[in-house]
Amino acid sequence: MSEKPSILVTGGAGYLGSTLVPMLLAEGHRVTVLDSFMFQQASLNHICADPNLDIQRGDTRDERAVLPLLEKHDIVIPLAALVGAPLCARDAVGAETINRDAIRMLADKMSRDQWMLTPITNSGYGVGEAGKFCTEETPMRPISLYGRTKVEAEIAALGRENAINFRLATVFGMSPRMRLDLLVNDFVYRAVNDRTIVLFEAHFKRNFIHVRDVARAFLHGISNFESMKGEPYNVGLSDANLSKAELCSVIRQHLPNFMPLEAEVGEDPDKRDYIVSIEKVEATGFKPAYSLDDGIRELIKGYRMINDSRYSNV
Repeated sequence: MSEKPSILVTGGAGYLGSTLVPMLLAEGHRVTVLDSFMFQQASLNHICADPNLDIQRGDTRDERAVLPLLEKHDIVIPLAALVGAPLCARDAVGAETINRDAIRMLADKMSRDQWMLTPITNSGYGVGEAGKFCTEETPMRPISLYGRTKVEAEIAALGRENAINFRLATVFGMSPRMRLDLLVNDFVYRAVNDRTIVLFEAHFKRNFIHVRDVARAFLHGISNFESMKGEPYNVGLSDANLSKAELCSVIRQHLPNFMPLEAEVGEDPDKRDYIVSIEKVEATGFKPAYSLDDGIRELIKGYRMINDSRYSNV
C-alpha cells in the first residue's frame, strides 16, 4: 500500500467524522466523504478548500453510490450509522440496514488488499459482572437494537482479512457536527442550562472517551495496521469507568451549582451497566490524550454558543 493511502469515509460529516476527516487531511491523505447529510449539517465547511478532500452526497446502503468510490480508495472507514439506542429504537429498519447491512456489503465488495477500520460500540457488552472488567474476550451480550446491529457489523468486518474494529466507549467533547444527546455532553448541557438533572438508576456504570481520542485511535490503527489487523480493541479512558452519579460529581467540580437528583422510581431505557479494560489497545502504543475534565471544560465553553435541540440526534 502507498505511503499515504487514500481513504473513503462514509458518514464523514457526522460527530466523529467531522473531527477525524481534518486530521486525516493533515496527515496528507486523500479523503473522500460519502454522507447523506440527514441532519442538514455543514460540518465540513472549514476544510472544503483542501484539494485532497472530495465530498459526495449519497447513502452508504446504495451500491450505486458506494461501489464507484470503493474502487478508488485504499482504506475504508465506515462511520455512517444510526448511533444510540433511542435513535435505533425509533428507526429499526434504518438501524439494521445502515449499521449492519451496509457494513456487510462493504466487507463483501472490498478487495482483499483494502483495509477496513470500523467503529463498533462497547455497549455490546450489555450488562457486565459487578467489579469485573470487560475485555475483548468477554462475550458480547447486547441488550438494545443498536448494540445488536453493531455487534453483527463487527462479525462481518472481522470476517475479512484486513480489518480492525474499535469498540468505542461513550464519546464526549465538542465537534463541528455537535451532538447533545451523548451522556457526558447531555449532562454538561443540563448542568450549564438547567443546573439540575433527574437520574434514573444512577448506579449504572459505563466507560467514556473523547471524540478527538477516537479520531486519534483511527490514525493509530492506520499507522500500525499490520500488527493490529484482525482484532477488536476497546477504546476508552482507563480512569473513566464511572456511574452516572459519579459523572455528576465530576461535573460539579466544574459547575458547583449543578444539583443532580436521583429518582426513587422509574427506569433508564438504556440498561447498559459495565466497566471496560483498555489494556489491549494501550499495549499497541495508543494512549488517550484528553481527560474527562478536558472535555467538560471545553463543553462548558461550547454551550455558551449552543443551546439548540437541532444538535441532538433524538
